[in-house]
Amino acid sequence: MILYFSEMRVKSSRMLCFDRSISRHEKVCIMESLYFVRTPSPVGPLFLAASEKGLVRLEFEGRVMKLDPKIQLHESKRALAPFLRELDEYFAGERREFTIPLDLRGTAFQLACWQALLAIPYGETCSYGDIARAIGHPQAFRAVGMSNNRNPVAIVVPCHRVIASGGSLCGYGGGLDIKRKLLDLEQTSLHPCLPLGIGA
Repeated sequence: MILYFSEMRVKSSRMLCFDRSISRHEKVCIMESLYFVRTPSPVGPLFLAASEKGLVRLEFEGRVMKLDPKIQLHESKRALAPFLRELDEYFAGERREFTIPLDLRGTAFQLACWQALLAIPYGETCSYGDIARAIGHPQAFRAVGMSNNRNPVAIVVPCHRVIASGGSLCGYGGGLDIKRKLLDLEQTSLHPCLPLGIGA
């Protein structure tokens, strides 16, 4: 499902840049606008940013990756409302699958890894080797780990569901405590009467 936000269209910007020291001709710089919001959550403050196409960033506040300098940010809770609503439903244990549109940006290899992450069912886990095999590069599990680390849309693109082949939680950009909380949340929603021990 693709949502388009009229408010975002209004904010699309085109800036004219003049640099007479380089050329007498007009130099046109295209500046992209993204809407963003910071919001509290059960796993700490989150930073969200979206384009007209979909969600570009969902990151933990302490680990926001650098944005392209050509991107302008405009704060708007209204523009991010559909994304915030589905996140609230997820944290409440009422949503197992996200329907919000994504605007993922990365290399071909990274995009393949992130698409594979989207195929991991709610409440389940797989290893880095499983992802490597799924994208046709069975020996590239280390590169898969690096791509996971660069995942710009946490939670929705569920890199928290990838664990070490031995069953340990391994690394996570938001920290192992948050990874454990997300996995426990999903397990609790699936099996509300079972004791938890993920990553113990």
